[in-house]
Amino acid sequence: MTYDVAVIGAGVVGSLITRELSKYNLKIALLEKCNDCAMGATKANSAIVHAGFDAVPGTLKARLNVRGVELMKRFCKELNVPLKNNGALVVAFFEDEIHHLEKLMARGEKNGVPGLHIVGREELVALEPNIGERAVAALVAPSSSIVCPYELTIAGVENAVTNGAEFIRNCEVENIQSTDEGFVLGTTQGEIKSKYVINAAGVYSGKIAQMIGDNSIEIIVRHGDYYLLDKSQGTLVSRTIFQCPTIMGKGVLVSPTVDGNLIVGPSATDIDDGGDVATTSEGLNGIYTSATKSVPAVSLRNAITSFSGNRAHPTTDDFIIGSSSVNKNFINAAGIESPGLSSAPAIAEMVEGIMKELTGGMEKKVDYNPIRPEPVRFRHMSTEERAELIKKNKAYGRIICRCETITEGEIIDAIHAPAGARDVDGVKRRTRAGMGRCQGGFCGSKVVEILARELGVPMNEITKFGGQSKIMYDRTK
Repeated sequence: MTYDVAVIGAGVVGSLITRELSKYNLKIALLEKCNDCAMGATKANSAIVHAGFDAVPGTLKARLNVRGVELMKRFCKELNVPLKNNGALVVAFFEDEIHHLEKLMARGEKNGVPGLHIVGREELVALEPNIGERAVAALVAPSSSIVCPYELTIAGVENAVTNGAEFIRNCEVENIQSTDEGFVLGTTQGEIKSKYVINAAGVYSGKIAQMIGDNSIEIIVRHGDYYLLDKSQGTLVSRTIFQCPTIMGKGVLVSPTVDGNLIVGPSATDIDDGGDVATTSEGLNGIYTSATKSVPAVSLRNAITSFSGNRAHPTTDDFIIGSSSVNKNFINAAGIESPGLSSAPAIAEMVEGIMKELTGGMEKKVDYNPIRPEPVRFRHMSTEERAELIKKNKAYGRIICRCETITEGEIIDAIHAPAGARDVDGVKRRTRAGMGRCQGGFCGSKVVEILARELGVPMNEITKFGGQSKIMYDRTK
């Protein structure tokens, strides 16, 4: 298989880069070692579009964060992904911390973040009545937003595939050879040739760069645990509540999600294994203690699940984006930790610019379509809209997931979409079937049946998330 561009890693960064390049007359392959896109840090992060006050002025993080906020509105509109501008607060719990808020505000103003201001205790309580008693002041960031990171990624991949890019699953890159024509990638799906390679491999981006002899990228795997609380808790706060950041990151936050839940986390522990996403009791206990300092009403009785993710912390403490010094046609988009989600549209724009310089200009497609059609979201429809939809297709009249009001029609759509779902978690991320209180306890078996039927495979070949994660092994009766 021969391509003009091979993008390694189908997280939010790799997917949006692929989408931007799909504007042009290029043959593009998006390579993902897992069974679906958004399987790394993208599916396990805080889902915050940060305003941009935390990054050090002059860094790529600072520039791309602020630019990413500007672009995110257009990207989400074109891709039909919900984006909510809810604002954020950074809370000080001691008088000494107010000085830190002032430093963050000054930093943000240098970065071009609009509307930053500091409020005292009285105004803070008026903004967020459930704030902790020890909170004395807060930095207000009105431009902060929330988005669903895996929905943004899936939408980006779908749009890229619609515009001619190829999404290759279960394609782990094992070695890379440089040739006169470009690169030969040895993968678990066979040999792939490409003139240009874009390294967006997250926690593995350092290892991928080493395959061409580029040893300049050193990644520390930073592990973070989270709690997700029931929708009954989604209105405890209206804004994203941060504490003053530390050397390990932005600290534990309490935030509503775009789907109405409440998210709490993350912890921050450096580990050796980028694939280790097991939650830890220490991490979960720590985030609960910290979260209740910000919002005492947070209760684990309302937790519906816990999860963890690993973020790629570069030793340079800044994004690493640009052509490799070893080979200019190998482009790194590495060390993309927070604010990586916020910056992803701007990173894609930057890589597009690098590609234009390398190629001397790329020819745009006359039929490029930036719009990803809005998927059916039955749960948000009026009674009249639902009735009209069911008239056209009775599958939308069969509720599979009662917690989230997800229909069989939506699940079928998710399976047959461009780069559609191939496993239970893929359906879950695309439709929210299994994301409610019961976490798939009631709808999971039906989702397996629908997947098997629509994909034309036996039920015991359906997995939770690919690999050996089979739901069923054999018939017992």
